[in-house]
Amino acid sequence: MTTTDPERWERVKGRLRAEVGEEIFQSWFARMELERVHEGMAHLSVPTRFLKSWIQSHYIDRLLNCWQAEHPDIQKLDVTVRSAVLRTVVPKAKPIEAIDFGRGTRGDSGEARTAFGPVASGHDALGGSPLDLRLTFDTFVIGRSNTLAHAAAKQVAAARRNDPVMFNPLYIHAGVGLGKTHLLQAITWAGNNGSERKVLYLTAEKFMYGFVSALRTQTALAFKEALRGIDVLVIDDLQFLQGKSTQAEFCHTLNALIDAGRQVIIAADRPPTDLESLDDRVRSRLAGGLVVEMGPLGEELRLEILKFRVTAARQYHPSFDVPAPVLSYIAKAVTHNGRDLEGAVNRLLAHNKLTGQPVTMEMAEREVRDLIRPQEPKRVKIEDIQRIVARQYNVSRSDLLSSRRTANVVRPRQVAMYLAKTLTLRSLPEIGRRFGGRDHTTVLHAVRKIEGLVGNDAMLADEIEVLKRQLQE
Repeated sequence: MTTTDPERWERVKGRLRAEVGEEIFQSWFARMELERVHEGMAHLSVPTRFLKSWIQSHYIDRLLNCWQAEHPDIQKLDVTVRSAVLRTVVPKAKPIEAIDFGRGTRGDSGEARTAFGPVASGHDALGGSPLDLRLTFDTFVIGRSNTLAHAAAKQVAAARRNDPVMFNPLYIHAGVGLGKTHLLQAITWAGNNGSERKVLYLTAEKFMYGFVSALRTQTALAFKEALRGIDVLVIDDLQFLQGKSTQAEFCHTLNALIDAGRQVIIAADRPPTDLESLDDRVRSRLAGGLVVEMGPLGEELRLEILKFRVTAARQYHPSFDVPAPVLSYIAKAVTHNGRDLEGAVNRLLAHNKLTGQPVTMEMAEREVRDLIRPQEPKRVKIEDIQRIVARQYNVSRSDLLSSRRTANVVRPRQVAMYLAKTLTLRSLPEIGRRFGGRDHTTVLHAVRKIEGLVGNDAMLADEIEVLKRQLQE
């Protein structure tokens, strides 16, 4: 580097600051350093891959123009990451990368990578969480329990930039292994294959890591700007979103995207109203879109999934065959979720290939016995408790949520609160909130009151047993 290069670099930064404004300059270029100028190339460095990717994608031409205005011999820029600086910022810990919104980089092996790991070759994953090549609309098996969710996901995936947004946000909730991640990744694959929209798939955990990393490296403003430039934001496993600052940033991002007409798709293991850890404003905004539940897999759908898995396995193992009675047995016996069904097929395939023995009923019974789980009790919802208790005592649900203190309302309300505490995992404050915004001490009083009465009032005890049976049917 010659003695004039640092001076030119200062003038380049002055030009850039005048063009983009102070706020953008501080977000993106304040910590960019000139390493050297050599053979018509200016070598620059930044502290994170996030900054490198975003500058290369959005500002590299403008930066080059500023250089050429001061140094006409410069024909190319090279931006690298100062990894040593990043290790200093996060001592004794593996650095957490912020979101790489570029087209990805390639490792030593030539494998396409993003800040969050490998992606499919040739696939513009826009950074974010890794995608599974198998999770597309073509491999999604449709049944009664997931028809609506599938139709909504297809509609969202087929939309184009500047189309009116019909479902925003689209919120899909289901238990483990029922297909919500499959649908979210299918939307992402569809959006990234030939669409002009920028689609980003993130787990809630990756969103948190990206935000925390941006705070540590003082690029939070850039992180926010990058997220809000996405056309379709897909967030999986929202129930794992933790931390007040992270939730606040998610809320701001959600509002900014929806208000700007951008699409947001979210999946969680429960409806928005049951996400107790989230702020009321976030829950309200989530509930304002289309909320779709994917129910348990029926036996007919389980059988179709098994047939599909066996057919897919035959593409690589043509001799693999599972008799129809064996498939029917597994569909009846393995009821928990789709992952268990896939595991059952994999076990049969492994046994068939490793031993050379054909798949029989005896083999199937032996191989899948630990996948046969006791039927889980029905998950009781507070809304169901309120509805059934109101019907039993001939009052309205609004009466239970009201401030009325007449005897014909107080007792049913206390019974409903008692059932909510004993049949759900909801906390006392959450139950109070769902009963018209009452304090948790009111709920505790109701629970203790009914507990005391049940031991002495046989009629009330019978009524509560009847209510429990109705709720668990």
